[in-house]
Amino acid sequence: MTNSGDIFISPLASAAKFAKRWLDELPERGINPTQDIAQVRAAFGDVLPDTGVDATEVIERLGTLGEPGLMAMGSGRFFGWVIGGTMPAPLAADWVLSAWDQNAGAPMLTPTVVALEDIAGEWLLDLLALPKTAAVGFPTGAQMANFGGLMAGRGEVLAKVGWDVNVAGLNGAPKIRVLVNDERHVTIDTALRYLGLGEPEVVAADRQGRIQIDALKRALEAGSGPTILALQAGNIHSGAFEPFQEAIDLAHQHGAWVHVDGAFGLWALASPKLRPLLSGIELADSWATDAHKTLNVPYDCGVSIVKEPSALRRVFGVEASYLPSEHDAQLWPSEKVAELSRRGRGVTVWAALLSLGREGVVALVEEMVETAQLLAAELRKIPGCRVLNDVVFTQVSFAFENEARTEEIGAKLIADHSIWISGSYWQGEKILRISVSNWATSAEDRAVTIAAVHRAAS
Repeated sequence: MTNSGDIFISPLASAAKFAKRWLDELPERGINPTQDIAQVRAAFGDVLPDTGVDATEVIERLGTLGEPGLMAMGSGRFFGWVIGGTMPAPLAADWVLSAWDQNAGAPMLTPTVVALEDIAGEWLLDLLALPKTAAVGFPTGAQMANFGGLMAGRGEVLAKVGWDVNVAGLNGAPKIRVLVNDERHVTIDTALRYLGLGEPEVVAADRQGRIQIDALKRALEAGSGPTILALQAGNIHSGAFEPFQEAIDLAHQHGAWVHVDGAFGLWALASPKLRPLLSGIELADSWATDAHKTLNVPYDCGVSIVKEPSALRRVFGVEASYLPSEHDAQLWPSEKVAELSRRGRGVTVWAALLSLGREGVVALVEEMVETAQLLAAELRKIPGCRVLNDVVFTQVSFAFENEARTEEIGAKLIADHSIWISGSYWQGEKILRISVSNWATSAEDRAVTIAAVHRAAS
């Protein structure tokens, strides 16, 4: 077998056929998968054949047999969890990126990919009004972006008390206090487990899920030693933003590292109208977000931003004869995230930002917020429906007269297939939650959504 482009034409044509069919059907198709895991496994079969299957036939099986087990997450009527869609430019860029098959870990390996990631990082810092000297890396998602920021913070707060964690490890190290909002996202807790820091100290939140400054002040004053404060931009249920200015000022007075989990809410900084809601966030030490959520690039692409690049080099840098020395001025991509080898995820961010332009990014974010607010206004008109949060960003949490009624309506909505709204518990109450995360959600999608809720509630 030769590596000629000709042998790729047929399987790529088959892939394009199935991709186009899927994208063509998204606006009208039902949201739910029509087969469960057992049915899909039975269709594909689970015995590895002795003889290999032709590449085009592999794709034909994938496209034909796989479709019934797919959730229409790219639909403008999918509001589950916080899952965005994919815009045309970054999707196409991702296809090209796969064909290029470049390792984005080092500049000399792939100048094009590293240059585009550098440009994308500079554009992001500009759009989000974050420090222009910060380092921007592209991990797999917000989970690993949180890990990166917290790992940098772990190293820095220990260094302040004379402990080099790279040399001495954590055994015997001064205990690090990690303070978190009572309503932080679970990815903060898992990142702390990865880092060996254990369970965090929980600080009370208000009714919208924002950290309470008085409670934070008491928590900071009650302890001492190396400290990290984890805040969030965009509460998963309310979309609310922390009182960043006050919280960060307090934390820095106590020598703490401040990390911000902005998985979807950090993108509010792109909008001059919304930016005041996050006043002071630029004073933090690290930030995390997910480009698949609000920016709508393909999975998987997180964004990790750390104010002081040297803090990243100290935790992710490695020494070998074929790798950069600690004296190199420019960080390699592999020194910004927890991966030595990876695909050039930032290229899809570059493609998305270039296709949108500054005005397009602002419009994308603001239209999502407007959609959430319009949906909330219509939900309030439905008898028995209560919108529970101040709709300041893209989240709408609502419930009906009691838990049984809310569960009943949620089940009817899933059975309806026309939309997808996920359920949750918030502040002791069973709720339904709309997360507006898709660039494709239209006025028609809003109308279909409200009609579906009306049917379920009637």
